[in-house]
Amino acid sequence: MTRHVAVIDIGKTNAKLALVDLADMREVALRRMANAPVADGPYPHHDIELLWSFILDSLAGINREQRIDAISITTHGATGVLVDAAGELALPVLDYEFTGPDALAQYYDAIRPAFAETGTPRLPVGLNLGAQFFWQQKRLPAEFGKAAAILMYPQYWALRLTGVAANEVTSLGCHTDLWNPWRADFSSLVDKMEWRRLMAPVRPAKDRLGPILPALATRTGLDPQTPVLCGLHDSNASLLPHLLSDRPPFSVVSTGTWVVSMAVGGNKIALDPARDTLVNVNALGDPVLSARFMGGREFSLLTEGQSEDWTEEGVAAVLARKTSLLPSTQQGSGPFPHHRAAWLNADGINNGQRFAAISFYLALMTAACLDLIGADGPTIVEGPFARNRLFVSMLAAATARAVIASEAATGTSIGAALLASDQRMVQGKGERIEPPADPAWADYARSWRAAVDAQG
Repeated sequence: MTRHVAVIDIGKTNAKLALVDLADMREVALRRMANAPVADGPYPHHDIELLWSFILDSLAGINREQRIDAISITTHGATGVLVDAAGELALPVLDYEFTGPDALAQYYDAIRPAFAETGTPRLPVGLNLGAQFFWQQKRLPAEFGKAAAILMYPQYWALRLTGVAANEVTSLGCHTDLWNPWRADFSSLVDKMEWRRLMAPVRPAKDRLGPILPALATRTGLDPQTPVLCGLHDSNASLLPHLLSDRPPFSVVSTGTWVVSMAVGGNKIALDPARDTLVNVNALGDPVLSARFMGGREFSLLTEGQSEDWTEEGVAAVLARKTSLLPSTQQGSGPFPHHRAAWLNADGINNGQRFAAISFYLALMTAACLDLIGADGPTIVEGPFARNRLFVSMLAAATARAVIASEAATGTSIGAALLASDQRMVQGKGERIEPPADPAWADYARSWRAAVDAQG
């Protein structure tokens, strides 16, 4: 029986390895490290060998305390890996915030597929994975020519663990320009660029690619037969438990460096690609209307070095004065990509009031995302923002729908662990927050929206 699943969870800001107990759907061990790109070499890239050492050391450390029955993998999106015939990197794994691909934007735009084909909006820097590969092929043709396979990021780690090369739809379908979610096949871009021959076989997220390699079993102390799952994109890992157990309509908000909102069974709506809406592909292979903004990054920048303590009196003052932050502190993506951030009625506020206004801003940005994808029913918040009472309360007020604050430390880990399970129903845990009875909350949300509209 598979009970304890080690989940490798590579986020843009932090890398984690969590041991999930499938019997009660909770994390029973956790290792964590900061994850920052390095600037040497031909362009900023991920420190793959440092991450690999962290993964192996964490597997060994956790396995000494509790037997690991299986390994699953989840990572951030917008990241792919070129490997040569020996499985070594043909090029460093490019950091999607690198601005290099923008230099070839006019050439890339001439060949990328339309939004109607892929559900992928045109995004800046390397946020469209196709733009990264295009730039690498044009700028570094000799190195690109050594590539024997193209892998999505979770499956790269699976290759290192098992020696088996694969791809998977949740990462392929995450604003890459590489996947047609309506046909469940690679996009026209892949054929135009003659990349199809390089694409590793597409396999379901739950597939057991193989046991851990013998040398790694020796290195970590794991059973040599420990299976490794194909893995999936992190926001879709957060969504998976709810696909298995919740009745539509509902939406899931996965919070991390990015805040990704996904609507299941919501209202029919035409997506606006200019506002960072997109079509994700879930772990069952189905299209999911989604929208996102860089909320975790904004939160970190806005609160750095400041207290997060707040009081009811301070919150009441923020609501009464309409002290608010308007979008966007991270421009270029999100529902208001070209708006310039501005504070309103913020003179003389203290740190607690500032924290409240920041929390409200993030909730209202999330509500805007949910509106753009036709979300309906309760909103389930996963990840760090689920523990922010001000965020979840304002989100409930702004949407006039209940919010369920997930108790899981990271919904991504639970979802990724479920790939190793045959369970079809999962009992979610979380506090249900109804819209506040005090009309000041809904009034604040309306005032914020009006101020944003006035920005033009």
